[in-house]
Amino acid sequence: MVLFLYTVFVGWPVSKRTVEPTSESAKSQTSIKGRGAISIKGRGASSNLAGRFEAQLIETVDDGWWQEEEIPRLKTHVTPERARSILTRNQSPDLPFSVSLNPYRGCEHGCVYCFARPSHAYLGLSPGWDFESRLYAKTNAPQLLSRELAKPGYQPLPIALGINTDAYQPCERELNITRQCLDILHQCRHPTGLITKSALIERDLDLMTDMARDNLLSVAITLTTLDHELSRKLEPRAASLQRRLKTIRRLTDAGIPVSVSIAPVIPFITEQEMEQVMAAAAEAGAVSANYIVLRLPWEVNPLFQDWLQTHFPDRAERVMNRIRDMRGGKDYDASFGSRMKGEGLWADLIRQRFQRTVRKLKLGDGRLRGLDTSLFRRPDTVAAADKTPGAGRGQMDFFG
Repeated sequence: MVLFLYTVFVGWPVSKRTVEPTSESAKSQTSIKGRGAISIKGRGASSNLAGRFEAQLIETVDDGWWQEEEIPRLKTHVTPERARSILTRNQSPDLPFSVSLNPYRGCEHGCVYCFARPSHAYLGLSPGWDFESRLYAKTNAPQLLSRELAKPGYQPLPIALGINTDAYQPCERELNITRQCLDILHQCRHPTGLITKSALIERDLDLMTDMARDNLLSVAITLTTLDHELSRKLEPRAASLQRRLKTIRRLTDAGIPVSVSIAPVIPFITEQEMEQVMAAAAEAGAVSANYIVLRLPWEVNPLFQDWLQTHFPDRAERVMNRIRDMRGGKDYDASFGSRMKGEGLWADLIRQRFQRTVRKLKLGDGRLRGLDTSLFRRPDTVAAADKTPGAGRGQMDFFG
């Protein structure tokens, strides 16, 4: 096997942050850039493709001297970082919230379809294996949040916690950043929305139950399929689908309103199960539902198509053709109004199926409506500004 190294000259300056590996496990991962599509147990991506800002590209070419190569084990490495700000605001008409908070960059759940994968390219890392194995924890997120809420002109709007990457991914069990942020929101009586695939959310039932009692909290649990084997391929380190249904039941029994997010709907892969997934969620206690059609922004497109060829080569072409039917002939269209649901005949059929099932199961539409903002109170104490040299000077994440 021969590796060809290309240098790509671009007509504008490329600004990127260089992240030096800080452990042997992280260093070993740098050697796998440029490999072709390889299925690694416990990882969603099939490659470590270069991000779109890379000045050098590595391409694998078969020179006829093929031999079995050892695939290095991908250990998860979490790097602490001092964020400069913590609340992200948006004006998108497609989103049910305008303010979000993300305690982590990257996500160990490894969902191959994750729309946030391209954000790792801003760090000079791959949206492939790096996204799910080289994570960043915003360790000063609670302090930044308390300072933000204490500002004299702050006006409370529901904060969506864990939108870009899952706030309850495995490293949260030890780091407790999400727990600390939720505790501040609880103390300030601030309306909050949570979305996750993790059963770890049950750890915070004490805070959530009290917030839900005052109409300050809603929770969405993401479900994709009821097929366990398919789930292990799509989202290898997320909680099992049965475990997520148990989480819906436990939160519901605690008086917390739970919505189910059917995301993503993938033609010929998960789309045919949509009604069954919604019925299972409703039986577990979900009171509302929403869905999102598969999105393929930037590097997610080649990563997903590699995944298709690896796991479903017999239907890969059919899947992509149907996606293009819903995206105006393209692999992806980021236009407001259609990027979440698609457009055209097939998108309309999915929408009709969803709406019919919502009516049948008597579910709401899953949007963050009606949370109470009148109870908000500013934090009693506010953490001092971080004066650590260089704190907060790292490159910001475009997605928050």
